[in-house]
Amino acid sequence: MSKELTDNACDLDLEMDWFANVLNGRLNFYFDKPGSKEDVLSVFPNDITRSDSFYANFIRNNQLNHSERLILILAMIPHIKPQLLDVLWVQNRTTSRGFTEFGGLKGINHSGFIPTGETAAFILAGDNLERRFEMTRIFEGDHIFAKQNVLSLAPPQSGEPMLSGALQISREYLNWFVTGIERKPNYNTDFPARLIETELSWDHLVLPSYTLEQLEEIKHWIMHGNTLLKEWGMSRNLKPGYTTLFYGLPGTGKTFSACLLGKHCGVDVYKIDLSMIISKYIGETEKNLSRIFDMAENKNWILFFDEADALFGKRSKVEDSHDRYANQEISYLLQRIEDFNGVVILASNLKNNIDAAFLRRFQSVIQFPMPKPAERGRIWKNAFSDKAILEKKVDLDKVAEQHEISGGTIMNVVRTVSLKAISRGDNKILSADMEEAIRREFMKEGRTF
Repeated sequence: MSKELTDNACDLDLEMDWFANVLNGRLNFYFDKPGSKEDVLSVFPNDITRSDSFYANFIRNNQLNHSERLILILAMIPHIKPQLLDVLWVQNRTTSRGFTEFGGLKGINHSGFIPTGETAAFILAGDNLERRFEMTRIFEGDHIFAKQNVLSLAPPQSGEPMLSGALQISREYLNWFVTGIERKPNYNTDFPARLIETELSWDHLVLPSYTLEQLEEIKHWIMHGNTLLKEWGMSRNLKPGYTTLFYGLPGTGKTFSACLLGKHCGVDVYKIDLSMIISKYIGETEKNLSRIFDMAENKNWILFFDEADALFGKRSKVEDSHDRYANQEISYLLQRIEDFNGVVILASNLKNNIDAAFLRRFQSVIQFPMPKPAERGRIWKNAFSDKAILEKKVDLDKVAEQHEISGGTIMNVVRTVSLKAISRGDNKILSADMEEAIRREFMKEGRTF
């Protein structure tokens, strides 16, 4: 068993014991048990200040008070020790149902007590309205729990009180607190994005010098932007994140460049699946985008929106209510990107497809042109395996000069001819295979060979 797992288990066990004592104290006072006290926060937690667990470090670094710690523990209990809350299922003899002030929900598959905001209010405040109102501030947007996407209240049903929403802890923080290991988020409906990586290096990126210089600017921001904002005091003048547009024909290196930026700077790059983001239903696109940005906040990730025209295209004239809502979604997206403290890369085939309102606020707009003959020659020569042997008739410089194709198309050709060689049982790349593969790529693009 790892030390991280042991440390977290030990500290959380101590926190659960403390919480159980607080809960027991609150219930004893509520039911007028002899010797009980109203101020349950006078029950002090166990000392974990010297621990090096992820949970203890989080408590120290964010200077959480007792109320905040208790709410954090309460959010974790259904995942760690659900039986601890079974006592709250007690029936009110007067009404023959549960106690309203205890809050709580019953899940579809989970038979235990799922705490709500009302549960937190009962434990921390009881009947004290001043404390109740003070407690609700923990769920506001400027609190560390919201800013870092640690925990939140689920939106209540229409017309129901705010505190009736379930208390939810994010999967990533729950995992950190339990295992001490940062796991990558899985691709799902809540986070429709895939981690994209490359095993190649900057030496394999063939682009004009002016494009490479602009990519360097993004690297500088990722590596040193925090210093500029905080140590140089520029946060009052500059937005916290960086947004850029990559535009150029397919296969010119947009996705590859995003991967290399992440690899060089040691940050994750997530490619957003727009098919799962965009919805025909009013307001759903905004909700889907919110989940993406909420998850990515303070992670130092790069969010990569490929074929971004679908979201960031030119706004339509307002002719009906659908147009009005579509334009509102674009405005919302623009604001969300400006407030995001990470890097957002939009990719499009054409610069003119993107709304001018976005372009004016981007930190950079980077063109990825079709490679010139010399650049195509470099791509061809780096593309083949070391095990491949070119037929003498194959002149890569001549091929590069004759055929204006992108780096992505070149790799398609290399894949096709290499597989043909392997299928023949040898490693020779034939000139005839090269010509046929290039012809097929031209046909795919509707071009004359």
